[in-house]
Amino acid sequence: MGFDVDTINMIDCETDERFMRQALELAREAAAEGEVPVGAVIVRDGTVIATGRNRREVGRQALAHAEIEAIYGACAALGGWRLSGCTLYVTLEPCPMCAGAIINARIDRVVYGAPDPKAGSCGSLTDLFGMPFNHQPLCDGGVLEEACAGVLRDFFRTLRQQRGG
Repeated sequence: MGFDVDTINMIDCETDERFMRQALELAREAAAEGEVPVGAVIVRDGTVIATGRNRREVGRQALAHAEIEAIYGACAALGGWRLSGCTLYVTLEPCPMCAGAIINARIDRVVYGAPDPKAGSCGSLTDLFGMPFNHQPLCDGGVLEEACAGVLRDFFRTLRQQRGG
């Protein structure tokens, strides 16, 4: 099923920004709950089929990343684990765990906002999508990068102030 080159070329910046804004709203909701502000949206055929946001602190669960939550929701919505034809929008470059889940779920395309130099696995620290796994998602970074980075900066600044440092 996946995307062909012509389909990818037809995807425009406005569409990416529209769905990234939805992911940013989810990131803000996560921040309001005291979570690291990361939001994710999975889209198929121009329709949002699942969303997620970080819930590690609330759920006391190491696996509760925004991407994982969105993947669970998309699998439930589509009735299977293969998410071919889907694009994942996420405000922060995926970590190794999430990049692995994206590969295993067969998501065709990932669009992220801010790079993550400490754990980013789509090119910043390492590039799992460029390795010879059985599936290699397309990846575009930097969509609404400043807004996505700003939400993270503000969150950590506030956290440092609250902790007195």
